[in-house]
Amino acid sequence: MRITVTRTGGFAGLTREATLDTAGRTDAAGLKALARRAIEEAGQGPPAGVPDGFTYRLTAGGRTAHFADPRLTDAQRAIVTAVLKEGA
Repeated sequence: MRITVTRTGGFAGLTREATLDTAGRTDAAGLKALARRAIEEAGQGPPAGVPDGFTYRLTAGGRTAHFADPRLTDAQRAIVTAVLKEGA
């Protein structure tokens, strides 16, 4: 599964995107489950953010969700951190 996170906003208004491919990873099952949970926990419609905060788009398993700081769930924060840290 390919998991893509796009982060926009912040003070500088920059966009950062990274993709993590779970193929061949020992933690693939956990990452897939985390991505699915993060998507399920996302609300419907555009996220309510804060000035200079980040907004996120997560795409995994053919599904896409949007969420924003400071209202990230634990699963959303964990998958964003994992993908932006290790994704290319």
